[in-house]
Amino acid sequence: MAAGGGNLITLVAALIGVGVVAQILSDRFQIPSVVFLLASGVILGPEVLGIVGPDSFGNALSAIVGLSVAIIVFEGAFHLRIDRLRQAPTATVKLVTVGAAIAFVGTTVVVHYALGAGWAVAALIGALLIATGPTVITPILGVVPVRNRVGAALETEGIVNDVTAAILAVVIFEAIIQDVRAPGELFALFTERLGTGIVVGLAVAAVVFYALRYVDLSPGNAPQNARLLVLGGALVAYGAADAVATEAGIAAVATAGILLGNADVPYEDEITDFKGDVTLIVLSFVFIALAALLQFEYLLGLGLGGLIVAAVVALVLRPLLVFVSTRGDRFTQEERLFMSFVGPRGIIPASVATLFAVEFRAEGMPEAASILVGTVFLVIFLTVALEAGLARQIAEFLDVIPMRVIIIGAGNVGRTLARRLEGRGENVVLIERDVNNVEQARNAGLTVHHGDGTDTEVLRSAGAENAKIVATTTGDDDVNLLVAQLAESKFAPEMILARVNNPDNVDAFEDLGVRAISSVDATAMAFDDYIERPSLVNWMSEMGHEGEVQEIEVTSDELVGKSISEIGPKLPPRCLIALVSRNGQTIVPDGSCTLEHGDRITFIGDNESVAEALDFAHPEKN
Repeated sequence: MAAGGGNLITLVAALIGVGVVAQILSDRFQIPSVVFLLASGVILGPEVLGIVGPDSFGNALSAIVGLSVAIIVFEGAFHLRIDRLRQAPTATVKLVTVGAAIAFVGTTVVVHYALGAGWAVAALIGALLIATGPTVITPILGVVPVRNRVGAALETEGIVNDVTAAILAVVIFEAIIQDVRAPGELFALFTERLGTGIVVGLAVAAVVFYALRYVDLSPGNAPQNARLLVLGGALVAYGAADAVATEAGIAAVATAGILLGNADVPYEDEITDFKGDVTLIVLSFVFIALAALLQFEYLLGLGLGGLIVAAVVALVLRPLLVFVSTRGDRFTQEERLFMSFVGPRGIIPASVATLFAVEFRAEGMPEAASILVGTVFLVIFLTVALEAGLARQIAEFLDVIPMRVIIIGAGNVGRTLARRLEGRGENVVLIERDVNNVEQARNAGLTVHHGDGTDTEVLRSAGAENAKIVATTTGDDDVNLLVAQLAESKFAPEMILARVNNPDNVDAFEDLGVRAISSVDATAMAFDDYIERPSLVNWMSEMGHEGEVQEIEVTSDELVGKSISEIGPKLPPRCLIALVSRNGQTIVPDGSCTLEHGDRITFIGDNESVAEALDFAHPEKN
């Protein structure tokens, strides 16, 4: 029986509340939120507490899920930056083309033979299970800070394949219902929906951009109106495209999101924060609601065949498509394995499968509905539980998380250092006991542990056991010295750096083997540089924005045994090898200098050129 208006409002509010708690638990325990959301849905569903059931939402479920998915997809697309795609362009294209084809064909075949499903229903399941989606990938990347190229490839795959999976699934579903079999008609259905979505998305993005750029939204509330305009634009794009062609709305919001996210729109930070909060609430509700609608009989009815399908999808097809798609690109073997075993399915398969199952039953096809819902949710549950739930452990085992740096002290020095390191893709964690500094650092988007850096357990909880560098930057030399001693004796990182406020204390730090940085000496050197080397200082002040200097150890066959004159032509333009360090001595090399294994070389140049040079010289480090 359908829930009344008051009961529905109470139910929706309760699910949102549970979702917020799940998000907090995710942040607290560093486990992707989708694990908690699915678990919450199962507990609230008919199989456990029975608070939420198939009739809880009446006829409103389809509309609620549709609009929620529109917001979720738009959010993911808005964050997809074109410049990040340069991190892994070839692999990205292959993942959403060749990889998607492998997933579709492979899943279709295994569902047909393992479950005895007809080819049409098997193809429908195969289409839905193409999608990984931002709803599961983004939470994983939130707790597993992988390198930019890995994150860019996974995020792009999720967003694009969400659209592809949804449209392809609708085409196959309508072909089943209308008994359409001709390839030409199927292709026409697909292109009609994709084309409609792109056109509507372009139109909405153009209108929203013009309004944000050239219309005076309000003298006093312009940021708020900008946020509402963007959210409204996403919903209008979805509704308008869906009215023209079923499920074209997903392509429309993805198109609008990508265009607006990469345009120079005003109030972008405020829009991003607002959309992020709305998406978290919507995502929480939809995941819990759909998981609560699942009945275990659908899963149990699949038997051994269902487990075979899930195993092949996760352990055979996913690694196959990743290795095929990334072949010849600059991913390391460990990064390929991480991408292979972290590809959980998300909200698009769950929502679309649920809605299609309802229509299958209405059409008198209960067996197709059971196989569809059971298979899709079984794969979602297993991949989320194992791949999302263990993503951080998988990343740490494969050593694909960038260099971890622990910084004690989130004052001005600590925060500035953290921002510079994070800008280069490093995994930085701050430790701070002052509440005001903690708040400022978190408002700046930095990861901060609130606690005393001289406490061994606080250091351990921040990840000091896996840190390569510990830097203590407080204004108290006694604190910095104690932290350095603890780090050396308990965790033995590769490097310990300490800020020394009193130059007389430098010897005490260096006696411990700590690299001491005297505030007095550093300030004096800065003044001297401005006086004697103003051009260099001006360039260095832009380091990380325009120019870059990076040092790396020589291990690659591309460099060992080669002279600078041989290597130079292979380097990107606007980049050169400025220094070579060997056996504790550093020189400015000439063309005849030959590099040896273990040398450390310093690249200098603009941002992109130095990044390309690092990949050329030592790809496994980047």
